[in-house]
Amino acid sequence: MKSRADSLRALESNSFDVCVIGGGATGAGCALDSQLRNLRTALVDAGDFASGTSSASTKLAHGGVRYLQQAVAEFDPGQFKVVREALTERRRMLQNAPHLAHACQFLVPCFSRFERLYYLAGLKLYDWLAGSARLGKSSNLSRVEALAALPTLTRQRVSGAVLYEDGQFDDARFCVSLVKSFSDVGGEVANYVKVIGFQRREDGGLASAVVKDGFNGRTFELRAKSFVNATGPFSDELRALTSPGVPDRLVLSKGVHLLLPLVGDITTALLIPKTEDGRVIFAIPWLGRLLVGTTDDEVKAGQDIAVTRDEVEYLLRHLNRYSSLQYTVDDVVSAFSGVRPLVRAAHSRQTKKLIRSHEVEVDGSSGLISILGGKWTTYRAMAEDTVDAVQKQLGVSVPSRTRDFRLAGAEGFSAGHWRFLMSLYGLNEATARHLAEKFGTEAEAVLSLTKEDSRLSSPLVQEAPSIRAEVVYCARTEMAVTIEDVLARRIGLQFFSWQLAMQAAPGVGELLARELGWTENEKSRAVDDYVSKIDRQRRALGLQFDS
Repeated sequence: MKSRADSLRALESNSFDVCVIGGGATGAGCALDSQLRNLRTALVDAGDFASGTSSASTKLAHGGVRYLQQAVAEFDPGQFKVVREALTERRRMLQNAPHLAHACQFLVPCFSRFERLYYLAGLKLYDWLAGSARLGKSSNLSRVEALAALPTLTRQRVSGAVLYEDGQFDDARFCVSLVKSFSDVGGEVANYVKVIGFQRREDGGLASAVVKDGFNGRTFELRAKSFVNATGPFSDELRALTSPGVPDRLVLSKGVHLLLPLVGDITTALLIPKTEDGRVIFAIPWLGRLLVGTTDDEVKAGQDIAVTRDEVEYLLRHLNRYSSLQYTVDDVVSAFSGVRPLVRAAHSRQTKKLIRSHEVEVDGSSGLISILGGKWTTYRAMAEDTVDAVQKQLGVSVPSRTRDFRLAGAEGFSAGHWRFLMSLYGLNEATARHLAEKFGTEAEAVLSLTKEDSRLSSPLVQEAPSIRAEVVYCARTEMAVTIEDVLARRIGLQFFSWQLAMQAAPGVGELLARELGWTENEKSRAVDDYVSKIDRQRRALGLQFDS
């Protein structure tokens, strides 16, 4: 990608066919699809790419076992359609970004013969709905087989389990890869650019967006023929900006996840099929941690969504009913929360019963195209539907090219790519695996920086596999402009460990200062602000880390 300064100049000086507002999964997917259909496309986000909902998922590329259960219980053909579409898109995610998405085994513990038959029947239906996109066959496990597959499973009352396969992915990196792929095919993009208003044509349609640079406050007009609202939880806010008084369409649901130390080399995930309030919880090995989530509670726009101790205790209480390890709050190494934008349904206000379907809305007066609802796994299908609507508005027709389009870092990648990096650059296994998992074949571009400056091969912190070269690469080619951009969404250290992220912050600040021209005061303030933010979150949970 270009530097942010160069991108801002290009956004201001050019006119575009399409302007996509929102740089999360759906917005980045829309921008890539649009550019690949030969529409000159711009992409902007008020924050960083994937800084909201798109980095706060359960990291699952899946059809939705919960949605299938609801489809059967409610005899709802629409929900079956949602699950089938998601299962098809799951396969495409794994194929188009194999460094970021892969299959994972999930175990559903059972406490009676009836439960084993019930869940097996449901997951056989899940397999059938996937058709040729199926990852593996679900199977019935005896008690001995279940405990062998997941040794940390509680031995009390377990009669067996059902095993099935689903997809798992690195959501923040996947989104960054979408943005980078969009830029690589000629798109213009910038983060920290907020749309604060619109200018209209004589016929009432949108002529330009008035945007504001989040760092210096400067405003300018971004001109385009068509505008796409892909702002997720903020979609109603942007809709109201073009049509004041328009009814809200979204129900917002808060989801909390926490991360725990991963014991041993466990690779099988746990699905807790039933909680006291009728929800589903996952405990999934993810990049060296155990990811546990999620909650599902309705919130209002603008409401504080910080992780609370009650939410952490809720997740641990249910996990401990199925785990022999008996985790406590003190075991939490990191946590995060996000807001899911669910399309409002007239028949139900309960977020746990809303399905994850999407809708493309075209405003009759302004022409604003809003993509509402949906889920991570169907981002590509959502984008295809949205750009179909854009083309109808513009009077053109070119088929989507994204179904088999491999994302940045995917071309030439294989599961053993980390071994190649080890041999070529003399890396340890942990660092080689980390770089391959985050950057795919573009890891070689990261490592080439170490030949220019050998100091960049040093680790950011001794206890983590990340190296200093990643920070420089992300600043130069992925538009990382804050410490959190790097540690949370580019290299993932913040999710791995709050404590290690705080320790790494000064070193990241030093490297960013050199790349971005920060003053000493700007660097110190950036480090202090980042560390304070993390510190406030851990103290809110009552966590005490080593100094």
